[in-house]
Amino acid sequence: MIVSVKSGHVGVTQVRDLKGTMEREKAELGLFITLDAATAPMRTEAVSAGFYHSDLWKEDYPRIQICTIEDLLAGKLPKLPRHALGGFSKAERIKQEEGKQEAML
Repeated sequence: MIVSVKSGHVGVTQVRDLKGTMEREKAELGLFITLDAATAPMRTEAVSAGFYHSDLWKEDYPRIQICTIEDLLAGKLPKLPRHALGGFSKAERIKQEEGKQEAML
Protein backbone atom coordinates (compact mmCIF):
# COMPACT_ATOMS: atom_id res chain seq x y z
CA MET A 1 0.00 0.00 0.00
CA ILE A 2 1.15 3.49 -0.81
CA VAL A 3 -0.16 6.34 1.34
CA SER A 4 -0.28 9.92 0.07
CA VAL A 5 -0.98 12.71 2.57
CA LYS A 6 -1.88 16.14 1.19
CA SER A 7 -3.17 19.40 2.64
CA GLY A 8 -4.77 22.43 1.08
CA HIS A 9 -5.99 22.78 -2.51
CA VAL A 10 -6.12 19.10 -3.50
CA GLY A 11 -7.51 17.94 -6.80
CA VAL A 12 -7.71 15.13 -9.30
CA THR A 13 -4.04 15.63 -10.28
CA GLN A 14 -2.84 14.35 -6.90
CA VAL A 15 -5.04 11.25 -7.16
CA ARG A 16 -3.65 10.60 -10.66
CA ASP A 17 -0.13 10.96 -9.25
CA LEU A 18 -0.93 8.37 -6.58
CA LYS A 19 -2.36 6.04 -9.23
CA GLY A 20 0.79 6.40 -11.35
CA THR A 21 3.05 5.78 -8.34
CA MET A 22 1.06 2.67 -7.47
CA GLU A 23 1.53 1.34 -11.01
CA ARG A 24 5.26 2.12 -11.02
CA GLU A 25 5.82 0.54 -7.59
CA LYS A 26 3.41 -2.36 -8.29
CA ALA A 27 1.36 -1.51 -5.18
CA GLU A 28 -2.04 -3.16 -4.90
CA LEU A 29 -3.64 -0.45 -2.74
CA GLY A 30 -3.40 3.31 -2.33
CA LEU A 31 -4.71 5.58 0.39
CA PHE A 32 -5.11 9.32 -0.22
CA ILE A 33 -5.41 11.28 3.03
CA THR A 34 -6.41 14.93 2.82
CA LEU A 35 -7.69 17.82 4.92
CA ASP A 36 -10.36 18.74 2.37
CA ALA A 37 -13.27 16.66 1.15
CA ALA A 38 -12.75 14.89 -2.18
CA THR A 39 -14.17 16.49 -5.30
CA ALA A 40 -16.30 14.53 -7.76
CA PRO A 41 -13.38 14.25 -10.26
CA MET A 42 -11.14 12.94 -7.46
CA ARG A 43 -13.68 10.27 -6.54
CA THR A 44 -14.13 9.32 -10.21
CA GLU A 45 -10.35 8.94 -10.65
CA ALA A 46 -10.11 6.80 -7.51
CA VAL A 47 -12.92 4.52 -8.70
CA SER A 48 -11.23 4.19 -12.12
CA ALA A 49 -8.33 2.39 -10.42
CA GLY A 50 -10.60 -0.61 -9.91
CA PHE A 51 -10.58 -3.17 -7.13
CA TYR A 52 -8.08 -5.43 -5.40
CA HIS A 53 -9.34 -8.96 -4.74
CA SER A 54 -8.08 -10.73 -1.64
CA ASP A 55 -7.99 -14.47 -2.26
CA LEU A 56 -7.49 -15.00 1.47
CA TRP A 57 -10.59 -13.07 2.56
CA LYS A 58 -12.60 -13.62 -0.66
CA GLU A 59 -13.45 -9.92 -0.78
CA ASP A 60 -12.86 -6.93 -3.07
CA TYR A 61 -11.36 -3.64 -1.89
CA PRO A 62 -11.17 -0.32 -3.76
CA ARG A 63 -7.60 0.05 -5.02
CA ILE A 64 -7.59 3.78 -4.18
CA GLN A 65 -9.48 5.12 -1.21
CA ILE A 66 -9.78 8.75 -0.16
CA CYS A 67 -10.08 9.69 3.51
CA THR A 68 -10.13 13.05 5.20
CA ILE A 69 -8.37 13.72 8.48
CA GLU A 70 -11.83 14.39 9.94
CA ASP A 71 -12.94 10.88 8.84
CA LEU A 72 -9.91 9.27 10.46
CA LEU A 73 -10.30 11.22 13.72
CA ALA A 74 -13.97 10.17 13.83
CA GLY A 75 -12.92 6.53 13.58
CA LYS A 76 -13.93 6.01 9.93
CA LEU A 77 -11.13 3.84 8.61
CA PRO A 78 -10.42 2.74 5.03
CA LYS A 79 -11.63 -0.69 3.98
CA LEU A 80 -8.50 -2.86 4.00
CA PRO A 81 -7.79 -6.58 4.04
CA ARG A 82 -7.14 -7.61 7.63
CA HIS A 83 -3.71 -9.00 6.75
CA ALA A 84 -2.68 -5.54 5.49
CA LEU A 85 -2.83 -4.15 9.01
CA GLY A 86 0.12 -6.22 10.24
CA GLY A 87 2.52 -5.24 7.47
CA PHE A 88 4.64 -2.72 9.33
CA SER A 89 8.14 -3.50 10.47
CA LYS A 90 9.95 -1.84 13.33
CA ALA A 91 13.28 -0.18 12.68
CA GLU A 92 16.26 -1.30 14.73
CA ARG A 93 17.04 1.03 17.64
CA ILE A 94 20.49 2.65 17.42
CA LYS A 95 22.10 3.29 20.78
CA GLN A 96 24.22 6.40 20.93
CA GLU A 97 26.52 7.80 23.57
CA GLU A 98 24.87 10.00 26.18
CA GLY A 99 25.16 13.70 25.39
CA LYS A 100 26.30 13.07 21.82
CA GLN A 101 23.99 13.93 18.93
CA GLU A 102 24.57 12.53 15.46
CA ALA A 103 24.58 14.90 12.50
CA MET A 104 21.53 14.72 10.27
CA LEU A 105 22.16 13.83 6.64
